[in-house]
Amino acid sequence: MKKNIGPDPNTIYPIKNYDKLVFLKNFIKASNIVVGEYTYFDDRRHGPEKFEEYNVLYNYDFSKVKLIIGKFCAIAAETRFIMTGNHKLDAISTYPFPVFQEGWENAFDIFGLPVRGDVVVGNDVWFGYDSLIMPGVKIGHGAIIGTRAVVVKDVPPYSVVAGNPGKVVKQRFDDATIARLLRIAWWDWDIEKINKHLSLICGLDIDRLEAVSVE
Repeated sequence: MKKNIGPDPNTIYPIKNYDKLVFLKNFIKASNIVVGEYTYFDDRRHGPEKFEEYNVLYNYDFSKVKLIIGKFCAIAAETRFIMTGNHKLDAISTYPFPVFQEGWENAFDIFGLPVRGDVVVGNDVWFGYDSLIMPGVKIGHGAIIGTRAVVVKDVPPYSVVAGNPGKVVKQRFDDATIARLLRIAWWDWDIEKINKHLSLICGLDIDRLEAVSVE
């Protein structure tokens, strides 16, 4: 009898007869992009296989930064992550002359431009349609990024962000509950334990969830 532990995270298309949603880690080729298990991407326009081409922007071969996405994240179509693309700000012109070579390469050291750091996404984060994540942003576990939100600064765990520029509009739980959920960290359980306690993970009985977390 087949053991009921959910889909294989190495499955490319986890929903039967639907090829617009993928477990994203199976399509990542760039060495500076890391995606956790069970994180999915759903895109009917370009096809989810094109994530690195259409949804990770300005990820050049010489990029110094990483895109790190945790486990159990839900990424809607048109969500985009901007990796680099900084221009020189401490000058009269922001134009990137050295990129074009042909005598302009010595205008300034384009590789010395400051970078804002890695884009890091926690576990169990939901990205709404057409959200935009700017360079260097850190998004905490359990956050929700609203449709067409432009995230320009770090997002605390279990916060809901909306608007342009994106702002925290509310917390999903109070501070004490968020602290408990971060200690529980259900996404780090082995899949058998997750499967056994799905009803708790998908409910609101945090006391019981906390109790089984230490089993």
